[in-house]
Amino acid sequence: MKHITELIVRPYELDSYNHVNNAVYQNYLEYARMDYLHAIGFRYSDFINAGFFLYVTHVDIHYKASARLDDKLFIESESIKLKIVQGEFKQIIRKEDGTVCVEANVAWASVNKEGRPSKIPDEFMVKELIPESK
Repeated sequence: MKHITELIVRPYELDSYNHVNNAVYQNYLEYARMDYLHAIGFRYSDFINAGFFLYVTHVDIHYKASARLDDKLFIESESIKLKIVQGEFKQIIRKEDGTVCVEANVAWASVNKEGRPSKIPDEFMVKELIPESK
């Protein structure tokens, strides 16, 4: 399932070159992943209360074009890999005109409260986390 999150670039997200700072894109990606989880019924607060967390383990990010103040951005998030304790999201940030600003693959792992890799409990394994067949 692909999910789209929208946001508008805010002034405090710009760097001295007057475009979105590269580090801010990481925040956009995180926000969109949480929005995706919410949309598919994965209650992250319940996951935490059960003693688990999702840690980002690797980010492969490619910056393609700059976003600027007041640009409307669309962040597409899709689960592309799922194993017993880990998975991966493909995320693309586009401007309203379709220009791709960022392409990223974000790997994650489920860990328990001690920070050790841990199987995702069955009650949190929602079907939308399972990648669609291509």
